[in-house]
Amino acid sequence: MCNANNVIAIIPARGGSKRLPGKNVLPFNGLPMIAHSIKVAQESGLFKRIIVSTDSPEIADTAKKFGAEVPFFRESLADDMTPVSEATLLALQQAEKYFNESYDHVVQLMANCPLKTARNIQDIFASHLENQNSFTLSVFKFGWMNPWWALKVNQDGSGEKLFQNTFVRSQDLPDLYCPTGAIWCAQCQALKRDKSFYGIGHKFFEIPWQNAVDIDDKDDFDFAECVANFLSKKENR
Repeated sequence: MCNANNVIAIIPARGGSKRLPGKNVLPFNGLPMIAHSIKVAQESGLFKRIIVSTDSPEIADTAKKFGAEVPFFRESLADDMTPVSEATLLALQQAEKYFNESYDHVVQLMANCPLKTARNIQDIFASHLENQNSFTLSVFKFGWMNPWWALKVNQDGSGEKLFQNTFVRSQDLPDLYCPTGAIWCAQCQALKRDKSFYGIGHKFFEIPWQNAVDIDDKDDFDFAECVANFLSKKENR
């Protein structure tokens, strides 16, 4: 494991969600949604600081209640158009200035991915260090909704396949993966240079789909609650 003095966790959580108002503090599986990311960050044992970057006093108060630091508010980049990488970079720079500290690595933990675990964070960060990646982003493997079979349906009911020669058995097709915002790691200098977690040489690390659920709207929220119930029952068997 890396020296915890050199690693900072940043949880971006703006207050202006339009598709699911109040998303980051909605009650989810017994806690405000953002509290789950704070909790697993603490349990991972990796971080000197766990910072929540927000423009919302309500989110800030909730985050502090569960042990995160909110020493400053997001000065800008709190709209729904700004890439989250830029918001995290701003928070990193704010933290360096506020605490007069420097960090080797930053781990971005999205509050709207509440089902990630401390073990997920430990595993992806260990891979990030071992492979000396500049950036490592979490992905999950597609299951029964196999993208190789994707098609567009025309108004007359006919279809256009997006991929050719792929209507074969799923076990005969290569695996496909989807990015999830659950856990993104970066060398701080690389993030400052490229201003995106999708910077030069970025790599991907698979986590279980159950831990990768990304909540953007009410349907996502309901689905995530079902998954949380499933995981709870599985653990208690």
